[in-house]
Amino acid sequence: MSSGEKSAAKLGSEPKGPPTIESDGWEYDLGDGIGILPRFDAEEAKKPKPGDEQQVPVEVVAQRAVERLELAEPVIRTSPDEDFVQVVHVPTWIWVESETWDPVSVSASAGGVEVTATARPRKAVWSMGEGGRVVCRGPGTPYSRAYGPGEPSPDCGYTYRRASLSEPGRAYRVSVQVTWDVQWQGAGRSGDVPGLVMEASRDLVVDEVQAVVRR
Repeated sequence: MSSGEKSAAKLGSEPKGPPTIESDGWEYDLGDGIGILPRFDAEEAKKPKPGDEQQVPVEVVAQRAVERLELAEPVIRTSPDEDFVQVVHVPTWIWVESETWDPVSVSASAGGVEVTATARPRKAVWSMGEGGRVVCRGPGTPYSRAYGPGEPSPDCGYTYRRASLSEPGRAYRVSVQVTWDVQWQGAGRSGDVPGLVMEASRDLVVDEVQAVVRR
């Protein structure tokens, strides 16, 4: 990750604050803040009969599993390279490193109940600094010489219309928010935790020049 890149966990479009989840339900600690474990649509657990052994509620174990998830922070990549100048009216390819897009699973158990929670990235929302916004349904395609120098990305790209030299620091602040959805299952039940978001940002310089430098 370059020195200009900062990463943080957050929810949706909120600029700051601890990570939360867009859902009603039980609160839980994500490590960096408070999240919400949604209410479950499955049938309510039956109350134990007198003399039966008390079993830990599956909701409690699911909560523990979600708390243990460690989601990858996105790493921003572009072509032209993010450390070089981007060019007005020339397509900029944008993507996050593929290893930060891999599913993440973790299990938790208590009182004879085991639950596995799996988080999968669903989309990447890019804010390009000059007002443009790009929604990509995958990590994006890394640029290679198999493509022409002026060819746009097949799935995740942006073309700047204005130079950034009049901006603070003479650069646009570019950010990407990757949304993760969690599915858990155990003890014959399952549930969803939608909308966990990991964010990264960095500066990109954009200028009106003719030469294009690619990787």
